[in-house]
Amino acid sequence: MSSKQPAPQFPAPIYAETVLNHLFTDGQQFFFEHLLHIHYAHCLMLAKQRILTRAEAAAILRGLDALDHKKIRAAKYDGTVEDLYFYVERELIEGIGEELAGKLHTARSRNDIDITLYRMKLRGDLLELIGALLGLQTELISLARQHTRTVMPAHTHTQPAQPTTLAHYLSAAIEFIGRDLTRLQAAFVTVNRNPLGACAITTTGFPINRDLTAELLGFEGLAENSYGAVAAVDYLLEAVAALAVNALNLGKFTQDLLLWATQEFSFLTLNDAYVQTSSIMPQKRNPVALEHVRILLSRAASQAQAVMTCTHNTPFGDINDSEDPLQPLVHRSFADAKRAVKLLAGAIGALEIDVAGLRQKAAESFLTMTELADTLVRAEGLGFKQAHRLTAQTAKRLPNHRAPHTLIVETLQAVALELLGRALKTAPAKLLEALSPEGFVNIRTVSGGPAPSTVTEFLDRQTQTHQQVQRWLNGQQKSLRALPLKLARAKKSFLL
Repeated sequence: MSSKQPAPQFPAPIYAETVLNHLFTDGQQFFFEHLLHIHYAHCLMLAKQRILTRAEAAAILRGLDALDHKKIRAAKYDGTVEDLYFYVERELIEGIGEELAGKLHTARSRNDIDITLYRMKLRGDLLELIGALLGLQTELISLARQHTRTVMPAHTHTQPAQPTTLAHYLSAAIEFIGRDLTRLQAAFVTVNRNPLGACAITTTGFPINRDLTAELLGFEGLAENSYGAVAAVDYLLEAVAALAVNALNLGKFTQDLLLWATQEFSFLTLNDAYVQTSSIMPQKRNPVALEHVRILLSRAASQAQAVMTCTHNTPFGDINDSEDPLQPLVHRSFADAKRAVKLLAGAIGALEIDVAGLRQKAAESFLTMTELADTLVRAEGLGFKQAHRLTAQTAKRLPNHRAPHTLIVETLQAVALELLGRALKTAPAKLLEALSPEGFVNIRTVSGGPAPSTVTEFLDRQTQTHQQVQRWLNGQQKSLRALPLKLARAKKSFLL
């Protein structure tokens, strides 16, 4: 005769260990404060809509005030409740009773509560990354302004190509950071929409006011369709996609800095505050700060990609794949990106530039041959194809990439006599001017070019745009910082 087995009790120990314990801890770390804000806003809205009586709402608000935040933050998951939401609800029940505490959950679900929590946390992450990028952009603009006349070699296909200036190179990074900021601002606008009131997925029969909770929680409008408010993940994907683009942009830039810091290049060095030595090789100055930037950017980008992968081919509805188990990955990607950006900004401020070495490299390797060919087109009336042939043959006949400019001019004159059947009319001094890296740069005044005046105008415009984004950020940060005070004032006004 078999003995009767006890009925299974939720949660199974292995489920609590592998899932619920982690989710509870994540909730304490990421969402507790936001959850309380939602409770206050929802209670005030229910009272305003007369779904709760004034006395009921006042008792609930006082119960929320009496919650022991320190106890809740320090609590260990024991399986007696499912998650942080139910733990807080139990604490509220102990304070004001089950009937009254239960009325707070009128016209809402954990579905819309959870998505509201995610959006509130993510909007803060976005603003922090935007702030870090503005700090990096400030450092880059400052460095660029110091080096509008610092000529250096630009590379294509990893080979020396043409002279440019350090400011021109840095301006490219300044500009892509500007585009990254635009993408992150757009993501913030998408994220900062209120899903509260969607309830499970179809709203409610109670006459709630979603615009009021949006206003109380600092949202700029609604995630309107209730099905999409719960089911759609594009608000999340847009944010991590913008992060990933920025991480890849900065990763390419950082790789250049690491290459330029090698002794083989020696374009730049980091000061002692950002280098480490070897435990065995006392002469070593390792630019490890930039290596840490690179790995943090790679981590951020890969975690962003992981977020996208986790949501791929999942049902369009309420589903765990895009909810509690995914959220820590989102926040770690933003945390790593912010760390990388702040460290890179510090390293940029610690760079020591070898101006003379850069100038020497810019004057070698035949980097100015394009301008020499252009000069032949302008002064000799040749087609560019023909001028290209003359300068290409000149480079091939010279012994090495460090050939003196006078030798280049003499060789060009001999090649012209051979291929054109006539001597060049252009004075040697004009040809020598064309071979100067400064001359190469200064003549390129076309919009986007490296001429100092052109780059300076660009930096002025970028500074104005930077200031506009900074003002936008300041406004958004001020709004979110004011959220607890706004709720406190609304509660005080209601209780008076």
